[in-house]
Amino acid sequence: MSIEAAVRAIKRGGVIAIPTDTVYGLACDPANTAAVSRVYAIKRRPDRLELTLLAASLAEIEDDVDLTPEARILAVEFWPGPLSIVSRMRSRRWAIPRDGTTLMVRIPDHPIALKLLRRTGPLATTSANRHGDPAARTAEEVAAALGAEIDTVLDGGPSAGLASTIIDCTTTTPRVLRDGPISATALFSLLGGSPATTTEGQRSQ
Repeated sequence: MSIEAAVRAIKRGGVIAIPTDTVYGLACDPANTAAVSRVYAIKRRPDRLELTLLAASLAEIEDDVDLTPEARILAVEFWPGPLSIVSRMRSRRWAIPRDGTTLMVRIPDHPIALKLLRRTGPLATTSANRHGDPAARTAEEVAAALGAEIDTVLDGGPSAGLASTIIDCTTTTPRVLRDGPISATALFSLLGGSPATTTEGQRSQ
């Protein structure tokens, strides 16, 4: 499908699959409560797990989250890229998060994803697979797993297949919630501290 068709699907409240630099993701308009609920239903995602906000630029999320100095350092260094940053919410203009007070945000390093995001604005996303199943690396894998329940798949070729690193910057010492392409050592070398990790790695699967 074309970028134009993907934009139309998002604007009419659809749920589509998109390529990113990490894995394929389900995506919808973050302001559309029905579309967000549909993502949860398609993925069989537990309610306690929030969706991620993908954006094309840092400026687009400035009003949504309170980026700490540490978060901003990491964003400037690693965005666009495979780093998801958990931050405290600044405003509630979206249907995500549904219950929490933090929001995970990322700028993907994928030309097709960025082209789409520049047309739609930020999107609510999660990996394109049933909860607990392996993440999809290709459009074909998405179609085989979820094709009957989503509106369309935007084919961007194979993704890397490794989900993003997640770091929680809401605590005094940021915590790595999930290991990924960017190591804890690389993150904390910029922050001048020692890596802190936790076992909350299921946050975005």
